[in-house]
Amino acid sequence: MRKQAYNPYLPLNVYIPDGEPHVFGNRVYVYGSHDKAGGDNFCLLDYECWSAPVDDLGDWRCEGTIYQAVQCPHYNKRGINMYAPDVVQGTDGRFYLYYDLAGSAGHGFDGPISVAVCDTPAGKYEYYGDVKYPDGRMFLRYIPFDPAVLNDNGHIYMTYGWGLGMDTHSLSMKFVMPVVMSKIFNKPLKEIREEEPLSILGANIVELEADMLTVKTEPKRIIPALNNAPKGSELRKHSFYEAASLRKFGNLYYFIWSSHTSHELCYATSRYPDRDYEYRGVIISNGDIGIGGRNAKDRLYPTGTNHGSIEEINGKHYIFYHRQTHNTAFSRQGCAEEIMIEPDGAIRQVEITSCGLNGGALDGEGCYPAAICCNLTNGKMPHLSNTKKNPPSPHVYQDGKEVYVKAITEGTLIGYKYFRFDGECLLEVVTRGGGGKLLVRTEQENGMQDLGNISLEKSREWKKSAAIHISVYGNKPLYFIYEGKGSIDFLEFHLRQCCKSR
Repeated sequence: MRKQAYNPYLPLNVYIPDGEPHVFGNRVYVYGSHDKAGGDNFCLLDYECWSAPVDDLGDWRCEGTIYQAVQCPHYNKRGINMYAPDVVQGTDGRFYLYYDLAGSAGHGFDGPISVAVCDTPAGKYEYYGDVKYPDGRMFLRYIPFDPAVLNDNGHIYMTYGWGLGMDTHSLSMKFVMPVVMSKIFNKPLKEIREEEPLSILGANIVELEADMLTVKTEPKRIIPALNNAPKGSELRKHSFYEAASLRKFGNLYYFIWSSHTSHELCYATSRYPDRDYEYRGVIISNGDIGIGGRNAKDRLYPTGTNHGSIEEINGKHYIFYHRQTHNTAFSRQGCAEEIMIEPDGAIRQVEITSCGLNGGALDGEGCYPAAICCNLTNGKMPHLSNTKKNPPSPHVYQDGKEVYVKAITEGTLIGYKYFRFDGECLLEVVTRGGGGKLLVRTEQENGMQDLGNISLEKSREWKKSAAIHISVYGNKPLYFIYEGKGSIDFLEFHLRQCCKSR
């Protein structure tokens, strides 16, 4: 029996952000970095791969650890942070994993880009070498970070780069920023000020030889960072920050990146892999900022870094991205949504849902984890920082084996999109904490519809509520809004269909 696919699409105790999805054979494989639940930094664990059949995107299996930090010769020098990788099949049929191993000493932005190799997509990769020039020098041009690789009919293209989320156009910043960048990126001031007229910041592309290591030419700049984005342009609003990824569909190349706003994935297209990219828009925001003109202050989920890419799976296109948990920037989970590529190559921004890979709404019957919520807001949700203490707010949290929504306070909305309802249902919730009630809502054409209220018993242990009847038809969202003193935690809810419409 086909399994339903939720967001996040992997088990709730798995934290694989920065997902680069690839179809090899009849399976889709996701390669990403590996966070800890409640970790204090990004990408602290070894690379772990997950895969699913292309015709059953709810049936994910863990392929195990495919590459460990200790296998890399740079491990002792650069610490343990294993930043976002990508995998490509080479012209020899083998699979090559590109990555950047970094640590607190080097900040992870001064290279090199290293490569591991394996005979299968998800076997045990072995260190192969570092991206280099023909004379053997390490390839360190610009900022060798976030590599992604495309095999375009035997042409191997690698995109990479980084940007700063601050405007450096002002005269004072032009003098200050080279010094700051020199410290962050461990580069000489002369290189930053004189040798790189395009700036070391931005998205770049370089072609590799068939050995998958040697660069053929110097890299080209394809998308500017904020410091070089033209004033008044859309790129000024959505300039390159990180998460470079290159794909090709039909006769168009798609370059995908995370903008300096950090919560959104943008794209540009070109008929050439290395030039003439036109900014086309935002594909997704992990707070639904931009949907219907929504402003950042009205984000529908706590936002933070975003990273992912597009893949065609079984005839459909999907954008893979990630969301934040634990009220921190450091515990991220992979999610995905179906997208439509229009005849002219355009992609409209899609909303975040709880049913991204499911091929449609979730069944209006069953037991669902509260932690698959796609909307979670108290009206003042934060953009989560990796340098400052984040303000208290509702969040998804893992405690041992249990994963639930924590710290729900008065007025908090917990939302799920979408369920396939067909009449009257019984609805129960499992919560703990200060009592109060949950208002149950859905949406109709004329706005919110009240479905009923669930009374919550005050309890330190998980407590199932009394069931209420709700009547809903069609593919609809389900919202819970908390009213009460103190706070509650939300573990799961149960839907039981009573009767069907005729």
